[in-house]
Amino acid sequence: MQSSNRRALGSGDGSESPGDHRQGHGLAFDEAPADVRYDDPWYDALASAWAEAGAPTAPPPAPGVPAARRAREDAAEAAAQVYLEVQRSEAFRDVRGRYRRFVVPATAGFLLWYVAYVAAATTAPGLMARPVAGAVNVALLAGLGQFLTTFLLTWAYSRHARLRRDRAALELRWDTQELTRGAQGGAS
Repeated sequence: MQSSNRRALGSGDGSESPGDHRQGHGLAFDEAPADVRYDDPWYDALASAWAEAGAPTAPPPAPGVPAARRAREDAAEAAAQVYLEVQRSEAFRDVRGRYRRFVVPATAGFLLWYVAYVAAATTAPGLMARPVAGAVNVALLAGLGQFLTTFLLTWAYSRHARLRRDRAALELRWDTQELTRGAQGGAS
C-alpha cells in the first residue's frame, strides 16, 4: 500500500504501529506537549435519565438563586411586560394594520398573476407562442412582465413603508426602548 506521496506505508499485514504512519507529519499523540489536553469535560457526563444502577448521580442544584441572577430575571420579566403592553397598544396595531393592508393584497395579486402565467404557459401554448414582433412572442413578454412586476412591487413596498409605516414604527421603537430602560431600573 502507498500513500499519496508514493511512499510505502507497510506490508499491509497490520504489523506497523500508528506512529509509523506519522513520519514527517509533526508530533505523534504520545509526543504532545504536557500543557495540551485531549479530554472533554462532557465526555464522561451521563444524561440525567441514563445513570447506571448504583452509579452516583449529580448533586441537586443549590436551593437559593444568587441575588444578581434574581435581579436579572426580574428585569427580564419587567422588559417582557413592556413588550406585551406595546403589542397590545393602539399604535402597534395601527402599524401592523398598515403593513397587512399592503402586503396581503399585493401578495395575493402577485401570486394570482404568477399562477395565471404558469397556467397559460401549460394550457394555452398556442396563445403563448403567438408572435408579437419578430421573434418576440406573448410568452416572452409575459415572462419579462413577471420580472417587471417584481421590481414594481418592491418599489411600491418600500415607498409604502417609507410614507406610511416607518415614522410610526420608529417612534414605537424609541418608546419601547425608553419603557424597557425604565423597567430595568436604568440599566442597559
